[in-house]
Order: sequence, then C-alpha cells, then structure tokens
Amino acid sequence: MADKHSPNNLAERVMARLSADIRGGRLAPGARLPTEQELTSTMGVSRTVVREAVAALRADGLVVTRRGSGAYVAENPTASPFRIVAPHVGRIEDVLDVMELRLAVEVEAAALAAERASRKHVATVRAALRDIDRALRDGEGAVAEDFAFHRAIAEATGNAQFPRFLAFLGSHVIPRQSVRLSADTPAERRAYLERIQHEHGCIVAGIAAGDPVEARRAMRDHLTRSLERYRKLAEGSKP
Repeated sequence: MADKHSPNNLAERVMARLSADIRGGRLAPGARLPTEQELTSTMGVSRTVVREAVAALRADGLVVTRRGSGAYVAENPTASPFRIVAPHVGRIEDVLDVMELRLAVEVEAAALAAERASRKHVATVRAALRDIDRALRDGEGAVAEDFAFHRAIAEATGNAQFPRFLAFLGSHVIPRQSVRLSADTPAERRAYLERIQHEHGCIVAGIAAGDPVEARRAMRDHLTRSLERYRKLAEGSKP
C-alpha cells in the first residue's frame, strides 16, 4: 500500500480539502484560492504538493489559473469528471482494472504519437526517457519520471484528450507506488526497473522513427508485461 505521507497522498489530501470547500460553497465561483504560502502553512505541506493539488483541481475543471495572479474557483465548478482516486486503488484488483483501461487507450496513443509527433514532441519524449535513466542511476524508483514519460507520449498525439485522460487517472498510472512488492529483493527490483526502461526505449524508437506499427507493438508489450506481473501478484495473494 502507498505511504499515507507520500507526496501523492499529501496532494490528494490538499485537493480533497479544497474540493470540499469549493463544492460546499465556502469558496464561491470566481473566488481566489489561498496562496501557495498560505496553503503550505495551514496544511503543513510543501509548495510542490500544493502545486500538484491545484493542477489536479484544474484538470477536474474546479479551478482556473491566471498567469501572475493565482488560482481561482471556476465559474461553474459543478461538473463531476471521471477520476480515480486513492481509496479506489488500494487493492491489487483495482490496479489491474486501471492497467486494462490504460491498455485500451495508451497503445493507440503511442501509434498516434508516431504518426503526428513534431520534432519538439520527440525531443520531449526522449528527455523524459533520460530523466528516468537519471533517477534510476540515483537509486530512485522514478515514479514521477515514469508518469512524465507517458504524459509526454500523450502530448505527442496532438490530441489534448489523451493527456487529460492521464491527468484524470493521476499518479495511479504508475502502479508500483500503489502496490508495494515486499517479496522483491533490491536486486530484483532493480532488474525490473531496468527492464521497464528497456521497454520504454523501444516505445521511443517507434515514435522517433514515425512507425505507428512498432510504437503500438512496443507500448502493448510494455503494458501487457506490467499487467501480467500484477495478475501474478493477485493470484499469489488469494487464499
């Protein structure tokens, strides 16, 4: 299970608090949200956590931001968009559901990225891949970097709905932070992360080559392997 004090869970706590204030009318449409400094002080979290929470609220249509002015409650913050939040992904079965949903969307996103990506898009995807390498060299789990990689591919489709979809899924796009594999040794976990990174490289190669067939195959292989790993974990946890 994810650590309740992890940055992602802290961001969800801030988001839930602000969302309740907005939906409950304590923050009216058009009202300015408390500043980052005020929220870090009252909520006891970092600026990074506050920014992640505000970004999630913006993705949900509850908040709009104005350059140089701050964040404000949207004029019509009553929509209830699709979103998967922490309480619904605590079980391995829920992780499997999210993985299957991603398969249905991200495989075609990779193909579209291969067909449509500009040079700038390709450069961004490659930079995201290098960021994962850097995090792994530093001994980190590269969860945030992994999410950024998939988000960059979604952006490369040229269709704004793909990155919005990943934003709705949020941090749970990367299941290894929601489910801790305590049976893994450090060496096994390192080997697993390195294999994932190899799969990422194959996806990038297909997109950079403008080959939708290869990009689609590589993304399907990547997500299917992860899905199968968590299916085995689910089977092992059954009595």
